[in-house]
Amino acid sequence: MDRIFEYRITSEYSGGNIKTVLKQHFKMSSALIKELKKYDDGIRVNGRHMRVVDTVMEGDLLTITLRDTASENIIPNNIPLNIVYEDEDILVIDKPPGMPVHPSMGNYENTAANAVMYYFQSRGEDRVFRAVNRLDKDTSGLMVVAKNAYIHARLGEEIQTGELRRRYVCIVCGDMTENGTVDAPIKRADGSVINRIVAADGQRAVTHYRVLKRYGKYTMLEMTLETGRTHQIRVHMSYIGHPLAGDWLYGTEDKKTVLRQMLHSCYLRFVHPITNKEMEFHSKCAQDMSEFIQKILEKNA
Repeated sequence: MDRIFEYRITSEYSGGNIKTVLKQHFKMSSALIKELKKYDDGIRVNGRHMRVVDTVMEGDLLTITLRDTASENIIPNNIPLNIVYEDEDILVIDKPPGMPVHPSMGNYENTAANAVMYYFQSRGEDRVFRAVNRLDKDTSGLMVVAKNAYIHARLGEEIQTGELRRRYVCIVCGDMTENGTVDAPIKRADGSVINRIVAADGQRAVTHYRVLKRYGKYTMLEMTLETGRTHQIRVHMSYIGHPLAGDWLYGTEDKKTVLRQMLHSCYLRFVHPITNKEMEFHSKCAQDMSEFIQKILEKNA
């Protein structure tokens, strides 16, 4: 599916070449510029096909066309989606617990990717599935899907610079009384494709936490990520002796007691790459998490 962007050249870029406009105004990567060059209508000025080395003058209308096709090997599946926000470039969904983001061996059809692809195709849209922030299968809450490669790249940059902010709510084991920060590098455990560990030769990982409520045996925390390593919150909280409730991978609780780790993506904030408007989204805890909290309250009453 095509996405067309238009830009009226200002005096800042008058006399310069198109590549400069694409790099500086659109903040477009070299790979994406190379992709635009493949098509006759990829780059046009005042309706005429142009090269990236061609110059533009003030008042010229630059039109760029991004071309997309449907993701291969993702089977569209009619799974209900909780859509929080949508426009021509972005889809924000509230993912339920127990739903993987991407298909994998043993689960090709019941993922967020399958659901989103069905949603796109039901609207006659051929798109590639591009998740911006990825959530673990059993982590619920807000995630962003980019509708084209350009938006995906721009939001990815916002993750790197910290402009895209994420907050989570989780319930950890133990009674925590103070706010704090875990600054401990994380790497993949030797011999495992899933497990992560804190290790001196890992990638830098920083997690800030704030105590919201204390329940005696458990504590509810608000988590803010400074980095985005795989399983970061789960690894860091286990590392300081307070694993997430229900985290059978990094904790010690019986999986039968709590069916999944009590972790919810509750807040997203980013700057829209096209409108430059600040976008902010909030999500309440998933139902099973609220029910778990209620059981704790009843037990302590």
